[in-house]
Amino acid sequence: MNPDSDKFSAKPKAVSVLVVDDEPGMCSFLNKALKKKFALVETAGSVEEAEELRKRCHFDLLIVDINLPGRSGMEWHEALEQTQHNSDIIFMTAFADLEIVIKALRAGASDFILKPFRLEQMMNAVERCLERRAMARANFVLQREVEKAFPITDMMGNSLSIRQVQEVIHRVAPTPSAVMIEGESGTGKELAARMLHQFSNRSGAFVPINCGAISPDLLEAELFGHTKGSFTGAVKARDGLFSFANGGTLFLDEVGEMPVLMQAKLLRALEQKAVRPVGSEQEISIDVRIIAATNRHLKEEVAAGRFREDLYYRLNVLSITLPPLRDRREDIPELIHHFSNTLSRELGLAAIPFSHDDLNEMQHYHWPGNIRELKNLIERCILLGKLPAEYFREQNADDSKSVGNFAGWSMEAVEKHHILQTLAQHDGNKSSAARNLGVSRKTLDRKLTSWAAAEHSLAHAEVETEVEVEIEAEAEPVT
Repeated sequence: MNPDSDKFSAKPKAVSVLVVDDEPGMCSFLNKALKKKFALVETAGSVEEAEELRKRCHFDLLIVDINLPGRSGMEWHEALEQTQHNSDIIFMTAFADLEIVIKALRAGASDFILKPFRLEQMMNAVERCLERRAMARANFVLQREVEKAFPITDMMGNSLSIRQVQEVIHRVAPTPSAVMIEGESGTGKELAARMLHQFSNRSGAFVPINCGAISPDLLEAELFGHTKGSFTGAVKARDGLFSFANGGTLFLDEVGEMPVLMQAKLLRALEQKAVRPVGSEQEISIDVRIIAATNRHLKEEVAAGRFREDLYYRLNVLSITLPPLRDRREDIPELIHHFSNTLSRELGLAAIPFSHDDLNEMQHYHWPGNIRELKNLIERCILLGKLPAEYFREQNADDSKSVGNFAGWSMEAVEKHHILQTLAQHDGNKSSAARNLGVSRKTLDRKLTSWAAAEHSLAHAEVETEVEVEIEAEAEPVT
């Protein structure tokens, strides 16, 4: 095998390897070969030297000789298994019998190589380790999210605004630059992020996270990972989403909802190209492309002190603004056709034909929920077998209330309507809705609880009234 081959060209560059062997010649040999492939390669002559290196840096792969002076490689491995090292281990030795090999593999070793060995044998073992590591990350991503049933090709539509967005996406996708995607809720920001990843040359996974949907207390552990026992409930160590996105793309949806303290930690990770799991003293090198999205005006958030200016400019290397559906009405017929075909196949129901009047009404509707609302309506149409005649009347009635047509309403009813409507616009995210309303999360929870209690009392009173009426009817004398 030629060590200069491009066999590892698809692997993430941010891979760190530690070789532990008391033979200087072996350390030098492996160091020279592995440095051509990976970002960081270190060598140590004993377990003690290796531990000193591990205190300063995280290593993805350990290549360890079993027979070392002092503590053996096997003893070190057993000690590491009691902690959380998140490293694969390849053992090598010149004095192994079958019992030792079985013991090493059962203890969790990734591979076992007998000395003397050819470089090709070692590189194949390293490749297998990295492939297993990549598969573990891919499986995690698949568990978090079921991938789209149909491959992403491009954004639907031929309007000028969408063609301009498509052109920018195809131009910047192959670059490593951070991208900020702005636009109203439902305009397709995640689809644009997936396109940027798909049309790039990155071999890693696309990993999305909604920054507003995760508790601020857990967001750091979700992004950076954590060690066992680092906080209540951390029963075992876990890699963060940065690690799972290594070599790929991390999509930070609703990044404007991220707490200020977490913004500082994210900025440091992006500048250092390394993350530190919660509870750990070691940093893990990362090779991740960041795409962020928001429906907020982040410049206003920066001016108000709710978003760090330095992080804003770090994320906003290039900005892509997605137009609302009402500004690209000529694309609506194509979107209707696309959703009708895909959803009818998914639901196992026949697509329904839309009349000229139906299409005209849909093209002239203002679509406050944008493409997400259109897709939901098409799904409802397929389920019902027709366009709900009352749909646009109901939506227009709700819109008339939202602009101040509250004649005859009490102040409390207006407040309740506004809060519930804001909560719906934020997909039920209470923290996000509270910030938008300008109240604390505690205040919002208190109001929702009081309304729920009032509705429960009303329902209970209605039941009691019905029971009393039935009792009176039974007690009434028969004449």
